[in-house]
Amino acid sequence: MTKAHVTCPLCEATCGLEVSMDGREVTGVRGDAEDVFSGGFICPKGTSIGALHHDPDRLRAPLVKRAGGFVEVSWDEAFAEIDARLPGIRAEHGPNSVAVYAGNPSVHNLSTALYGRALYKALGTRNFYTAGTVDQIPKHYSSGYLFGDAFTIPVPDLDRTEHLLMLGANPLVSNGSLMTAADARGRLRRIRERGGRIVVVDPRRTRTAKAADEHHAIRPGTDALLLFALVQVLFAEDLVTLGRLAEHVAGVEAVRELARPFTPEAVAPATGIAAGEIRRMARELAAAERAVVYGRIGTTTQAFGTVASWLVDVLNVLTGNLDAAGGAMFPLAAAGQANASGRARRPFAAGRWHTRVRGLPEVFGEVPVAALAEEISTQGAERVRALITVCGNPCLSAPNAGRLAEALGELDFMVALDVYLNETSRHADVILPGPSPLERPHYDLALYQLAVRNVANWSPAALPAELPQEWETLLRLTGIVTGQGPDADIAALDDLMAAEVARRSGVDPAAAADRSGPERLLDLMLRGGPYELTLADLEAAPHGLDLGPLRPRIPEVLSTASGKVELAPEAITSDVPRLAGTLAAPEQGMVLIGRRHLSSNNSWMHNLEPLVRGSNRCTVQVHPEDAGRLGLTDGGTAELSARTGRIRVPVEVTEEIRPGVVSVPHGWGHDLAGVGTRVAAEHAGVNSNLVADERLLDALSGTAVLNGIPVRVAPA
Repeated sequence: MTKAHVTCPLCEATCGLEVSMDGREVTGVRGDAEDVFSGGFICPKGTSIGALHHDPDRLRAPLVKRAGGFVEVSWDEAFAEIDARLPGIRAEHGPNSVAVYAGNPSVHNLSTALYGRALYKALGTRNFYTAGTVDQIPKHYSSGYLFGDAFTIPVPDLDRTEHLLMLGANPLVSNGSLMTAADARGRLRRIRERGGRIVVVDPRRTRTAKAADEHHAIRPGTDALLLFALVQVLFAEDLVTLGRLAEHVAGVEAVRELARPFTPEAVAPATGIAAGEIRRMARELAAAERAVVYGRIGTTTQAFGTVASWLVDVLNVLTGNLDAAGGAMFPLAAAGQANASGRARRPFAAGRWHTRVRGLPEVFGEVPVAALAEEISTQGAERVRALITVCGNPCLSAPNAGRLAEALGELDFMVALDVYLNETSRHADVILPGPSPLERPHYDLALYQLAVRNVANWSPAALPAELPQEWETLLRLTGIVTGQGPDADIAALDDLMAAEVARRSGVDPAAAADRSGPERLLDLMLRGGPYELTLADLEAAPHGLDLGPLRPRIPEVLSTASGKVELAPEAITSDVPRLAGTLAAPEQGMVLIGRRHLSSNNSWMHNLEPLVRGSNRCTVQVHPEDAGRLGLTDGGTAELSARTGRIRVPVEVTEEIRPGVVSVPHGWGHDLAGVGTRVAAEHAGVNSNLVADERLLDALSGTAVLNGIPVRVAPA
């Protein structure tokens, strides 16, 4: 019997796990009580890592489609198939004829996070789509223009705040989002224990809302109106306090003028929150000694997602809580720090290129997945003819998922890097699997840049891998794309990667010459990082290193052209008149929002028996008033329809949702032919994105509206 201490790679919380094993069999998983960040906390997803490792449906050999069906082949055969088909498409039709979709798990995997870059750069395509364009790009867009870099994102200093205003976020279920916070439940509980206050704004009375001091059931899609009203009250009642930020902020007066129309009385009818309540919220926020505003998925997946994301930080600035203890602060990660000081960076700009068909903007090097189907289906030069998916399932996560599934059938060639034969990879010609999370080393390169405390934790592989590591697979694909063929010298390509990382980190590549792969790259980044650590330092600390609380980083963290926080960038404020136009708009009919469950992680963990036990959680939640008006009964079936399609869902009547709103969880719909996930198929649920509309977008970022989708609701 052996034990391994690893960081859970299944969500953003980065909790420490203690995994017990008998040979290759995982016999138990518990929270690592000595982990410097999580202190023993664990959620159901973490306890399921053994089930994921042993899942008989997890692919253990490459698959190639032949005569309409998949057959297992050797790795050499799989790469020979790719070499025979992909380069020709690219050579004949240009680099933009090959698209990439990188899914959420690719961020939680050091191999794909580091070596995916080499493949994407070699492809040279502008058709690069990610799961981020489904939900979080508005925050990158607003942060880029406010602070100069799309990854310069302030996070709530949960451990010291005394007043947390949270919009469209449910961290007690999601474990945090763009806020890496192990044991969010404990951290929020301690805010109240020290006399602080938690205010939640959400159309549903979520688990987090139930644990808060107060909950406001806002009309979906109106968060920007509420936030602007809070800003208006701060100015009108002379409650603006910039403090030490005063010399580092430009555009305050411009924001004052923009806020004038958005009085509490003006926004109350649209938001459903009374004017008096809005004024009280603003006054209490301004009066708190240490306060922070935090908005997440509910605020970004709406028609004014970028404006709402911007206003969250505007409020933190105007109350003096940006870059202050207990407010919104900028983490300083040990490695891969995108916003490290002292590095020459070009100020952020979006829209450097646009999609071919609708002209949707590039943001952060990515284009909206809402455009992927039309880029495949619309004839013309540079039409997408080949697709590579990396740990992604857009057929369940993208808007108008039915149209996207049809479009994938029109591709000339598709490659999927995935551990499952799922709703998307079933369309592929070649599927390349990877090892289980326990068979690869791990370091949360991206998520530590969003952590509520500066920490670093390295996890060596707990078990020897039975499959090639993803970094090796990605380098073989890079060799094919660069004309070196399927048998390219992987070691030589890895040396090139290491030399480039060393150059960017300002260190000698020889310092890590005894390592290879992700270990070498991480060692080089750590050596060039702000703490001057080495990978050996992390190897000697199996429960992680605590690098201290967040600390002020303005002005050195800023990379705008002015060197200041640009509070009123025209690239964002240009959308304010469109927002103002909604003040007089009539209220919509029924609208659909998503929701999360603690035992669910988007689409890809529904094949694990421990996480799908119990009653079917894929229901449509509806308020009793609406149920009575629409003729719906608890336990019956409702039909939700929109321009894009229709779904039938079991009804759950509950007072936990606001009238006029229905909620269906995201990531289900596992009842399709050709899918090899048996447990998921037994708990199929329905795909809510069949009624999501790829034409309804945040105007600035091109992110699709997934919260507040107009739908027709009737008994099935």
